[in-house]
Amino acid sequence: MKYAAKRILVLLVTMVIVSFLAFAAFEVIGGDPATAILGTQATPERLEALREELGLNRPFLTRYAEWLLGFFTGDLGMSYQYRQPVLELLQSKLSVTLMLSFVSFILIVAVSIPLGLLSSRMVGKRLDGLHTAFNQLCMAVPPFFTGILLSYLFGITLKWFMPGNFPGLGNNFLGSLKYLFFAAISIAIPRIAMTVRMLRSIIVREMNQAYVRTAISRGNDRGQVLRNHVLKNALVPVVTFLAQTMAEIMAGSVVVEQVFGIPGLGRMLVSSVANRDYPVVETLVVILAFWVVLAGTVADLLNQRIDPRLRLGADA
Repeated sequence: MKYAAKRILVLLVTMVIVSFLAFAAFEVIGGDPATAILGTQATPERLEALREELGLNRPFLTRYAEWLLGFFTGDLGMSYQYRQPVLELLQSKLSVTLMLSFVSFILIVAVSIPLGLLSSRMVGKRLDGLHTAFNQLCMAVPPFFTGILLSYLFGITLKWFMPGNFPGLGNNFLGSLKYLFFAAISIAIPRIAMTVRMLRSIIVREMNQAYVRTAISRGNDRGQVLRNHVLKNALVPVVTFLAQTMAEIMAGSVVVEQVFGIPGLGRMLVSSVANRDYPVVETLVVILAFWVVLAGTVADLLNQRIDPRLRLGADA
């Protein structure tokens, strides 16, 4: 409990620091939201009036303090672009991105762990070189390119879904899930390849340890030793890597959502940056950062439960 409390405290402090840096970054970068909103209708008088309305004329620290207080109380401010509360804009978008991240993560876990175990058995065999080359290829291909290929093959050619016509989770959940499945594949493929490679390396290293040779010399089956001993020792780095993967999935969904026309946080982030919609951008940056830090925190807490030695070291 003591370690968990420390991690939660670190998480909160990290989020405050990230929020301040995000807020300050847009102050330094420049670009006038009022000019972006008014466009060709901008006049000095109208610009001044709009800046006053949006609160852009107030001191930086005052605006940040109000934004931070609002963030913790659920008031995320108003979008400059849409003139709606940011919280209302994010609710539907966040659910779509979370669903895409969840489906991608399930694919990664369900496919990479069995393939990692199988790959560890192929070391030194005839097809090992072909497997390694294919694995490297999967890691090298960027998700947006895989997404374009999947959209063309399954969307345009086979017509299993209609690219750019996302049904909406509330309107057609199963149809939306099928649509997201293809986007999730493009996200998952390079991460599956990385996880397989990492799991293979860990298992091969552990199988060469003295305790494994001793267990096998006593008549234990290699499969039993793998299941009962090697996998337990491999869990800590695997859990850490999968937590990092979960964090990167959500952050990396920005490009894939653009390719598939998915109305998630990624498309909103790109649009908001282009239109200088700072309340939306700042909130999205904090949400993505929170997701990354939360994934790391959960991984640390799980590793404490898996390996008692880590728990003893943390409590010391």
